[in-house]
Amino acid sequence: EKEIYDLHLNWLGALNEMKVLDLGCYEGNSLSFHMAKNAKKYVGIDLSEKAIKILAKRFSQLPNAEVYSMDFLSPDFKEKDFDLIYAYGVLHHFRNTEELISKLKQKLKPGGRIISYDPLTTSKAVQLIRALYRPFQTDKEWEWPFSKKVYYKYSKEFKILDRRAILGKTKWLFLINLLPLGKHRKEIISKNWHITDWELSKRNDKHMFKCMHLTMLMRLKPN
Repeated sequence: EKEIYDLHLNWLGALNEMKVLDLGCYEGNSLSFHMAKNAKKYVGIDLSEKAIKILAKRFSQLPNAEVYSMDFLSPDFKEKDFDLIYAYGVLHHFRNTEELISKLKQKLKPGGRIISYDPLTTSKAVQLIRALYRPFQTDKEWEWPFSKKVYYKYSKEFKILDRRAILGKTKWLFLINLLPLGKHRKEIISKNWHITDWELSKRNDKHMFKCMHLTMLMRLKPN
């Protein structure tokens, strides 16, 4: 989580001249306050009226911040020309990928960027794990983890400037914990496996698709 936070902070860069959309912000994610405080204009939207009321109170002293309880796909959401759309754990909650991508493109300025973080379902092991977990999943009716097909739909419409994936090799650490190894040895294995996932997923599609979560920095391609 710390590495994801630091990576996203780096991807955000200087915000003082930027119009930012915090998509599916709920009561605020770990970077919502940073964006609201530093952006030229911050807009946060979420379907939950209760969550938005809480967020509105938090940001009441920030003149450049606006928050709305609204459906991103609704024609009632008029805001556009965003320099950046921040979507932490959000894009996989839209079932129709084509409709979502079309709306994202409409809302971004030319050359605008998206920061996303979503689960993957791109390996047999992950598919099995998710199938076993799904009967107990409270949000299963509105959760569609990225398939390879979905990933390539994004890469077709946006330039992937950077990406990282996690829980590739490291998803098997529970097996290591069953072995009679010392705590220090297990920590070394855990760290090395995580570094492998983190670094290889940046440039290797095959390894990325073995992982369980993916974060991307995307830029809108010219028409």
